[in-house]
This record gives sequence, C-alpha cells and structure tokens, in this order.
Amino acid sequence: MKILIVDDEQPARMRLRGMLQQLNDCEVVAEAANGKQALEASQTCQPDVVLLDIRMPGMDGLEAAEHLSKMDAPPAVIFTTAYNDYALSAFKTHAVDYLLKPVRKDNLQQALSAATRLNRAQLQAISETEADHTEPTHISARVKGNIQLIPVNTIYFFLAEHKYVTVGYAEGEVLIEDSLLTLEQKFPQHFMRVHRNALVAIDHIAALEKDNQGRCHIRLNGCDKVLEVSRRHLPDIRKFMKR
Repeated sequence: MKILIVDDEQPARMRLRGMLQQLNDCEVVAEAANGKQALEASQTCQPDVVLLDIRMPGMDGLEAAEHLSKMDAPPAVIFTTAYNDYALSAFKTHAVDYLLKPVRKDNLQQALSAATRLNRAQLQAISETEADHTEPTHISARVKGNIQLIPVNTIYFFLAEHKYVTVGYAEGEVLIEDSLLTLEQKFPQHFMRVHRNALVAIDHIAALEKDNQGRCHIRLNGCDKVLEVSRRHLPDIRKFMKR
C-alpha cells in the first residue's frame, strides 16, 4: 500500500512515518506540508492512501481532498484531525475515515484497512459542517489527464456553456464541471452573478457599459472579454458600482 503523508508539522509527519514503517505492506512514497503539495505529490507518486491533515495554512485538507477526488484514479483519504466530538460525529455520519490526533498505531492500522475513496457529496457535507472551513484558494480543472490548479485571485469570470463552465483567468481559459450555483455558494465574497450563465470577479470589475442596442455589459480589468448583464441582475450591479 503506497501512502502519502500530508501535515504542515514535521514532527507529526515523522511520527506517522515511524508507525507506518512498523506495519506490514505499507510504503511511504512521499510527504507534503500543505494541500497544494499534496496534489502535486499525488499526481507524481499515485498513492493508494493519503493521510491528510485538515488544519493547514494555505490550502487546507478539505480543499485538497476535493481536488484529489477529481483525479482519474483518486486515492483513498484518511483525515487526521484534532476536532471536537461534534465535528467528529459529522465525519462518522458521512462515512469518512479519520484519525484523532495524537494518532495511535492500532487506530492507524484499522483506518488503513477500511480506507475508501471520497465522493463529492461527502466532501460537500463535511465542508458545510465545519464552520471554520475557509473559502477554497484554488479551482481545479482536468487538463490532458492531469489536475491543474488555478488560484482564485487570478480568475476573471465563470461562464456556463452547455454542460460545462468556462473559467477565464490570467493565463487563458479552461473548462470545469462545477455548476455556477455551486461556485456562487462556494465563493460568495469573490464573485457576483451578472447573468443566469455568468459570474464575475468582484475585484476585477472595471466598468458597466451600454452598447448601441441598449444592452449592458461588464468590463473587467485585465480581461478582453466583456460579459452581458441581464435585466434581472442590472439593479444589483448598479448598486455595487455606486458603492
């Protein structure tokens, strides 16, 4: 069993590695100190199981697990946590494997035996239960068989077309399968809806313009694309622009 250890504290990683070396049929293939490193290591090493700390600076464990679940062959995930009993009950309810810190060897062996892959419904339910879970720092897209991370602060817009959503960002455009509603709920502080098929980044809004046919459009700083504003959302946009 190939295992990736992810924890921002080196002593915690060393402790887990030491216990795993005492177990049969376990091989630690890599270590990572944050969620972004975890995704990079997973794509390189293809672990069977990821031991994933939840509270980490930058990209936390919950966000990392969501990105990992989009891999072609996603690893099983076992969260390591210092949560209280209330939060742990949520993990149990959604059938997610977890280890309570400090991790014990017998509990580790039992969790490895029962490790399963997470689905998006489980991840969404846990994220909603964990009140301190922050907005994700990245969007992930499948590009040529790999997971590409796009920093949220580089994104200009989300545009729904057919069954996919186009992400316009500083380096171009990619397609993702998330719905606009999911993205709107996930990033309430960063994006606002301007049309039934479009969200724009609040920090990049430059101007509200009207064309010769009387239709209104949003112009974004750093982006050549202009997006139409629907009549339904125009009053909210105008209020925002005045503020």
